[in-house]
Amino acid sequence: MVSSEYPAVCGTEWIVDARGCSADSLKSLDRLHALFEQIISDLDLRTIGETHWHQFPGSGGITGLCLLAESHLACHTFPEHESLCLNLFCCRPRPQWNFEGALAKLFSASTVDVQAVLRAYASTDQPEPALHLQEGQ
Repeated sequence: MVSSEYPAVCGTEWIVDARGCSADSLKSLDRLHALFEQIISDLDLRTIGETHWHQFPGSGGITGLCLLAESHLACHTFPEHESLCLNLFCCRPRPQWNFEGALAKLFSASTVDVQAVLRAYASTDQPEPALHLQEGQ
């Protein structure tokens, strides 16, 4: 993703919204563990401590946060809305990951929107704005 048109020192933040998910799957800590483990393994990320999970009473939605040496991985599930929100920030370049395939397989998501935001963090005389990339760019 880093080329001559992008800043040399930047990270990528993926903002992922999955809709049409199975409500029961969004209440499953096992499925969320599997998702996090797959992302961490496939992208060669390094965890700092254990992932923290909180399951809400009633709807059973789950919030998860994993601190990474490269930054963080977080998710929020909303069974009552059949949706999952995921955020991954890596301060070092990583390849695009197949969020669509994994979320369809684990959560039966019918729609997955992925935004990749390049975030420059090097000091310069003139700050560069965040660059937004849609899937396929």
